[in-house]
Amino acid sequence: MSAEVWGRVRRRVASEGPTAARIAVTVVAAWQTALWLGADQPPVFAAVVPLVALRSDPAAAFSTSLERVGGVVAGVFLGIVVLQWLRPSTAALALVVSLGLALGMVLRAGASLNVQIAASSLLVLANPSPDAYALDRMWETAAGAAVTVLLAPLLWPPSPRRAMTVSLRECRLRLTRALDGTMQVLGTGPAAAGDNLDLVLRETRAVRRAGDEARDAERALRFNPLRRRDREEIRGLARRLLLARDLCAGVEALAQEVAAFAGREDLAADVARARRELPGLAAATVRAVDEALAGGSARTEVAAARSAFAAYAAAVRQPVAVALRRPFRRLLDGLDTPSRPPV
Repeated sequence: MSAEVWGRVRRRVASEGPTAARIAVTVVAAWQTALWLGADQPPVFAAVVPLVALRSDPAAAFSTSLERVGGVVAGVFLGIVVLQWLRPSTAALALVVSLGLALGMVLRAGASLNVQIAASSLLVLANPSPDAYALDRMWETAAGAAVTVLLAPLLWPPSPRRAMTVSLRECRLRLTRALDGTMQVLGTGPAAAGDNLDLVLRETRAVRRAGDEARDAERALRFNPLRRRDREEIRGLARRLLLARDLCAGVEALAQEVAAFAGREDLAADVARARRELPGLAAATVRAVDEALAGGSARTEVAAARSAFAAYAAAVRQPVAVALRRPFRRLLDGLDTPSRPPV
């Protein structure tokens, strides 16, 4: 095994190993608890709950795990009830899935459809002897749910602070890299500018996703007694991640303008001048963005960037220059009025 492959394996084990161990311990605990409570058959459903409910996403709120637990319980109950009236068949499958999805519209903690109910009900249909799973099997699932809810925040609890710190570092790199890359392709051909636009949009999608997850990470602390001391730090990290998300619009707009001017022979002279005059403003803006996302006040950097903006506006007045400076105004305005933190 090469050093590169071994290093990738070690990083994956380091990042996902605690989650796997957490799930394994909870599965064993749920199984054993069901046996202690008198299960006369292997308590598979008790073990299924933590297996499907626990996830590795450290920014996922506790309510999401609770939604999955509830989905498992409701799905198992639905499958058992349907099989009291119908034999396993296409009709039974259609009924179970339809009812499961209908319940998932109501029994959910987030904004998306809860498909866990339908998925769990299929476990009942998949059993070769569904009649063996009478209503009294429900208590095994309830026992597994109780063990999962109890142990989830206690066994190697994911750290939103650590995950958000890494995410914020990546967002800083993505945004500054996108700005630098866009300046490098200014005045080049359509192919390079188009490739850069695609790259910028991929980078900003990742940043937006991290910003959207910040609210869930902050809310997760309400249900994790071991992480309450991190509340203020989490709020600060969430504020910066939301700022990074809001800055994406300006970064995208700049890449789109550069792509629009690429290959325009009638504007070649104006674009060439902008390529000479714009790097100072771009560099000052990158410093301001980086400092703001790093946690500093960035007042000095923003003031320097605004001075560079004014100098560029006074020196270059062509329509191309006006179009290219608008994204920078948007970025600097965003740095002056950052998003409010999650509540």
